[in-house]
Amino acid sequence: SGDQPEAIRLLAEGLEDGLSFQTLLGVTGSGKTFTMANVIARLAEYFDVEANDGDEVWSGAQFEQRLSDKHGALIFGEPVGAAALARAPLLRAVSNMAVGYNNFDLEAFSRHGVVGTNTPDVVTESTADFAWALMMSAARRVAESDRMVRTGAWQRWSYDLLLGQDLHGKTLGVLGMGRIGQAVARRAAGFSMRVLYHNRSRADQAIETRLNAAWVGKDDLLRMSDHLILVLPLTPESRHTIGARELGLMKPTATLTNIARGGIVDDAALVAALAEGQIAGAGLDVFEGEPRLNSAFLRLDNVVLTPHNAPGSEATRRAMANLAADNLIAALGFGPHAFRPANAVNPEVLDRKPASVAINSWPVPN
Repeated sequence: SGDQPEAIRLLAEGLEDGLSFQTLLGVTGSGKTFTMANVIARLAEYFDVEANDGDEVWSGAQFEQRLSDKHGALIFGEPVGAAALARAPLLRAVSNMAVGYNNFDLEAFSRHGVVGTNTPDVVTESTADFAWALMMSAARRVAESDRMVRTGAWQRWSYDLLLGQDLHGKTLGVLGMGRIGQAVARRAAGFSMRVLYHNRSRADQAIETRLNAAWVGKDDLLRMSDHLILVLPLTPESRHTIGARELGLMKPTATLTNIARGGIVDDAALVAALAEGQIAGAGLDVFEGEPRLNSAFLRLDNVVLTPHNAPGSEATRRAMANLAADNLIAALGFGPHAFRPANAVNPEVLDRKPASVAINSWPVPN
């Protein structure tokens, strides 16, 4: 509701003659409706579909209770851990309407024979676009300028009015050179930027050549980048990849943009670096403990804050919803890719025979 992209949750409920899905459907504001009607219609070809137009907000305990007698779920980032899986003996598939799946306890998923899926690829270009929007807003102080005009603080022009940092001809640093990182780097050519990157494993020479990108060590990336964009997954190893030490290596004129995951940056350390002028600015779409965030960010002018909405274009949301539905339909044994969803994040469970499911409520592959 409001102007935020809605969370969509689909929960499968076992019936004697098949599977049915309970659907929680939210609606965006701004006079336009993001509709799941087509997706629901497709699901209705295989399942009975119910829509909860009230977009109820569930606590963790309520979510686990709803999941407890279900065969499958389509969620938008809700945590699904060992406790939830232990209470859901029929559960066989959870489809995440997101690229990241750090909300899955994959060890528990595999132990319980539950396949998890995500929605990669379809978000790549929109997310890269948004990374550039955040970076440019932080570098050129766009949000500050907007506030100055709206509040009436702009009374006259001066030569040093809200001076920002250029992008053209500068050095772009990309930390994480996967699909989205490559899309971010590809856009740098239009600004005649030098591209440096660091990744756990170096990209193929062909990719480096196509992107005109050079691999450097992480500390060198921090020291040399005029604008740094974070595009790496959150893992136990990547938590607080950017902390006080790393921020101290960056140029005082540099900007930091995080479109990856909250937790990759030590938010308290970033607040201090921004307040003390260690770096010029930041653009953040993700936060530790989101949707809560460190309230000190709200007192800083040199940070642009957005609500984890990097892939939030209408076309991309539709593509994500359809892919999430495709994954769930396939994972539960229906459609042309029955039992072989395209985006399984723990594919080893796909070869296991489903257990603890009534034979008349589980499809048998041809």
